[in-house]
Amino acid sequence: MAHEVQHGVVDLKQPSSGFSRTPEQTYWQTFKSPLQIPSPTNHAVNHISQPSANHIQLGSNSESFAVTTGARVQLYSHRTRKLLKTITRFSDTAHSGEIRYDGRVLVAGDEAGSIQVFDTNSRAILKTWKEHKQPVWVTRWHPREPTTLLSGSDDNTLRLWDLPAEHSTSIFRGHLDYVRSAAFLPTQTSPLLLSGSYDRTVRLWDSRTPQKAVMTFAHTSPVESVLPLLSGQQVLASASNQIAVLDLLAAKPLHLIANHQKTVTSLCLANDSSRLVSGALDGHMKVFETNAWNIVAGSKYPSPILSLSIIASGPSLATDKHIAVGLQSGILSIRTRLSGPEKAKDRARRAEMEALVSGTLAAHDKAEARKKKRGKGWEIRLRGREYKGEDADIVVDGNERKKRKKPKEWEKLLHAGRYREALDVLMSGQSDDRTIFALFTTLRHRAALRASLEEKDEVALQPILKWVHRNIAHPAYVPMCVEISMQILDLYSKYLCESKILQDQVQKLRERVRKEHRNIQQATVTMGMLELLASPSQGTIAANG
Repeated sequence: MAHEVQHGVVDLKQPSSGFSRTPEQTYWQTFKSPLQIPSPTNHAVNHISQPSANHIQLGSNSESFAVTTGARVQLYSHRTRKLLKTITRFSDTAHSGEIRYDGRVLVAGDEAGSIQVFDTNSRAILKTWKEHKQPVWVTRWHPREPTTLLSGSDDNTLRLWDLPAEHSTSIFRGHLDYVRSAAFLPTQTSPLLLSGSYDRTVRLWDSRTPQKAVMTFAHTSPVESVLPLLSGQQVLASASNQIAVLDLLAAKPLHLIANHQKTVTSLCLANDSSRLVSGALDGHMKVFETNAWNIVAGSKYPSPILSLSIIASGPSLATDKHIAVGLQSGILSIRTRLSGPEKAKDRARRAEMEALVSGTLAAHDKAEARKKKRGKGWEIRLRGREYKGEDADIVVDGNERKKRKKPKEWEKLLHAGRYREALDVLMSGQSDDRTIFALFTTLRHRAALRASLEEKDEVALQPILKWVHRNIAHPAYVPMCVEISMQILDLYSKYLCESKILQDQVQKLRERVRKEHRNIQQATVTMGMLELLASPSQGTIAANG
């Protein structure tokens, strides 16, 4: 007998896909809410930077990041992503706008070879240097010294600057082509700095001996970017479509990353320095882990990437907040990582959209309505909340409130905004140095330090100068003492010849600074001798890539 023919359609189950999203990819895909900001002048976005948190005592107090495009530097809030200020006082295309760690000062170079320092609040020009003969492409603040910065130019030189000085303090000559990248080593005691040039070399310099590079790494292509790791022992350098990992202690290359198709233009660290992020002219942003340098995530942009930065937040800038990417088309792309309530809202919105697409919106709404209802037994849990007792007083031991401490006279004046009087009252009493330092710090945070030092006679200035003289050698007080001294000299230098008391105090302070300077020089010489004894042999190492 013939078999019965089955006319039904057989349900075949398709094999499940073997692709699964890794936790690393999931993390980087949480950066959403893309914001596309076009350049006002349609120029490329050539630099994005955020103040570093490497400073020992103060960390980063800035709440903004700088974007350089055309002949302007824009300051954006890392909280709201909104434009805060625009600095346009450039005669030509600006380069490498960098904010100092305290957020109060910004430096940038331009195509005319000038370096300008701006007050970020008033946008006033504080300093202008014109020693470079070609465009200045890179400027960097020292991570610990607030008045020291470096610059690199197309005139093949690297220069160190001191903010109060009229001329550069050191000139590093040795490159044979444009210097397009530079950085300070982030270690605490190192006087070393790095530079990358179109002469296909990365050079390590000692600021004490600027005549010749300490170490040279040769590459096969022009070097676009250099980035030291926080340990100060390894350096990343991008040349063409490759990224070289260089070991400064062993004086040799360790690894070569070749995942891009076109020139790598920008490097930065992320995820508390455990990830390397790179951007290239192929429009790809790629993320690498810093142990074996394997790629863990990436994304594609519609235009070549010229600059990028991972904008962090938190006290030590350890939490990634935004991915800011500058494109050749003049677009600034900012993607933000959702967290807390925003993440929950996004999850609920995505679930509702999936239910709408699958046709189960009614069931989804019913399930959400059940979640909003109170669970079983809520009447029992609320029973007795209205009971107030039967005229009985209940005393709970250990819940007595302490009396509020009565504020001192100078604290009342400070809260009332009478800064000059608050400082006079505190300095006239028997106050310890820590309290005085706390008041000076508060006045600086309120931008009232200069106002508190104005209109004082020699009697009122004398205890302030004595405090500066007493604490100028204290490591924690040095930046404050220097700032107070500069403000006093700026306000009262023309009156010094009229007051013998002020002359004596300034002379004592000068001798104290000279003494400390001699001690630092001796310590620096000793440290250099020890480093020479402890470091391996130095020389020129060729990196194949």
